[in-house]
Amino acid sequence: MFKSVDNLHSTLFEKKVVLVTGSAHGIGKGICLSFIKHGATVVGTDILEEELKQVKQEINQYINTNELQASFHTYQSDLTMEDEVNKLVKNTVNDFGKIDVLVNNAGGVCGQVHKPIENVSAEDWSKIFSINLETAFFMTKAVVPYMKENRFGRIINISSGAGRSTSLTGIQAYASAKAGQIGFTRQMAQELGPFGITVNNVAPGFVISNPSTKRQWEAMGKAKQENLISSIALNRIGKPEDIAHPVLFFASDFASYVSGQTISADGGLQLF
Repeated sequence: MFKSVDNLHSTLFEKKVVLVTGSAHGIGKGICLSFIKHGATVVGTDILEEELKQVKQEINQYINTNELQASFHTYQSDLTMEDEVNKLVKNTVNDFGKIDVLVNNAGGVCGQVHKPIENVSAEDWSKIFSINLETAFFMTKAVVPYMKENRFGRIINISSGAGRSTSLTGIQAYASAKAGQIGFTRQMAQELGPFGITVNNVAPGFVISNPSTKRQWEAMGKAKQENLISSIALNRIGKPEDIAHPVLFFASDFASYVSGQTISADGGLQLF
């Protein structure tokens, strides 16, 4: 009998070192676990130290229970600080010899909700750009020299449907930062392709995966929740593994001739 994709264990990423940002919960945690299931050495990082410790415990328990030929390691770091990013990347290379795959997942709305544009402060605007776009810039800048040296690399940015269209919750800075991340993906794909490095993007739909998205979901109210679900072709909200699977594709040899692309993992919400 065939195993379901959720329970499939393989060696697809055996001997690959994968660095995933924003790993303390939700989509980032799901991406880490998916790479683990396929034999990778995974390094997860986040600013949330206690939550990261819990994820490390859970994933290592999963590895041991299933006797997997994979390993999971964590570093606590603030990726909005370029010196901390450089330290993280240097430590990862020193410990594991290389970085094959970078997943820029760190981001979010910083607890913000919709305000009329005239009421949005410069500080609120900059904070969202910092954690969503600047972190991807800092991380990419730091790992690229090592990938160039190896003539191989896979960079996957996690943006949002907001970056392809509009923010469901009306947060202007979030939609703008995620659109910028998609543009950054295309530009880096062109620049880094000659070095054997592909750069792609996954744009998730609404996924209830962390405290912030739970608050957003609850704030919608029942009518808006039902309206959102009915507007999704598959008639359900996404799960972290729904986002992890296209990430695995972009990181794999199956996508070795795919670069500069964005996949919407949104259940058919945005059909373009």
